Amino acid sequence: MIDIHEMDLLSSKDLMNDQLARYGVRFGIYKNNVFHEQLFPYDPIPRVIGKEEFDFLEKGLQQRVTALNTFILDIYGKKQIIKDGVVPEEFVFAGSGYLAQCEGMTPPGGVCSHISGIDLVLGKDGCWYILEDNLRIPSGASYPMIARKLERRCSPSTFRQFQIEDNRDYADLLRGVMDYVSTGGVPVILTPGRYNAAYFEHSYLAEQTGAQLVSGQDLFVEDNCLYCRNFDGKKERVGVVYRRISDDYLDPLNFLPESLIGVPHIFDVFRAGNVALMNTPGNGVADDKGIYYFVPKMIRYYLHEEPILSNAPIFLPFYEEDMKYVLDHFDELVLKDVAEAGGYGVRFASSMTRQEKEDFIAALKKEPRRFIAQKVVDFQDIDICTDEGFVPRKADLRAFVLYGKEAVVWKSGLTRFTTDPDSYIVNSSQGGGFKDTWVLSQ
Repeated sequence: MIDIHEMDLLSSKDLMNDQLARYGVRFGIYKNNVFHEQLFPYDPIPRVIGKEEFDFLEKGLQQRVTALNTFILDIYGKKQIIKDGVVPEEFVFAGSGYLAQCEGMTPPGGVCSHISGIDLVLGKDGCWYILEDNLRIPSGASYPMIARKLERRCSPSTFRQFQIEDNRDYADLLRGVMDYVSTGGVPVILTPGRYNAAYFEHSYLAEQTGAQLVSGQDLFVEDNCLYCRNFDGKKERVGVVYRRISDDYLDPLNFLPESLIGVPHIFDVFRAGNVALMNTPGNGVADDKGIYYFVPKMIRYYLHEEPILSNAPIFLPFYEEDMKYVLDHFDELVLKDVAEAGGYGVRFASSMTRQEKEDFIAALKKEPRRFIAQKVVDFQDIDICTDEGFVPRKADLRAFVLYGKEAVVWKSGLTRFTTDPDSYIVNSSQGGGFKDTWVLSQ
């Protein structure tokens, strides 16, 4: 295994952050209705994953995403998993991620979750645990992509010395998925605009894949087909849209009518089979934090296999037995609001005041479907480089699975770490930083 503390790369931290700033590698944060854009903090010490360990993760991630994709198709189709009593009907349809407009949909190629971002942590017991499945518009792949490019520039000897999987194939993998599901026409990446938190990623992936970067005003529907106007004003048929706009704002005539960033009738074109939308609207039915509880059951039900990767221990207050456990062990748990994302709505019971606990338990009893509870996974620290030297911080891994003809796990990933020594929250929107992830090839 590589001794990361002796690498030449450590001396290049300032140079790397200067290069990232020049490339505009930033992440925007909305807080109190104010948009603040900042450099996405980079740490030069990579997370290193051995070949055998990654092979294990790869199999588990492929299995999980295959089951999740099957679940989405089933829920908007025959609903067999509900009929067979594996997942409660009221639990599925009460979730905010379920969209009735998607009933009966048949996405091109039979793929719903084209890009899945699966968040994992490595416990101190040596086991990997899945924390979340992100199947709507997961972000983050561009950051290790650009970091690796600049690392090679700053320290070329490092990549001649060690056997590290080349992560520069992400754009090819993504373009391959686009081409596989395309209905005929140019590929585009649909961005909500410059003030989106992940705008850098939208523009970078467009550049790397050769897709056109467009906003809602660049697209229009004509004769039940989708078109865009190119730089000289000519219209081009669009065959696939990698959309970075949430479901609610995608189409003002099918979803939120007040949306100013969507494309009127784009969902109708999708329903007619005349354009592919990546990821498919309605995917939120499968990455609801409550549905997470049922993913191991999905794997057994659809694939007739035992889950390779484990969930973090989870309890659903929706069930009377789980509610009793949560109330009896409240101080030991982390509570999550299923409607929140980006690290928001996460509360550690041990850090609540007495009044906060009483208020939270009252809300829990009133709306048990709204919350899940998990045991706090004591996950491993990873060193980061500071002015004071190496210090340990909590970190997770967002693995990316691209699904076209088959599920392919990118041999890299986004390692996020907290900058707060007392925090377990690593999300970029909470001010966390990122590292490159090195997968050894032998």
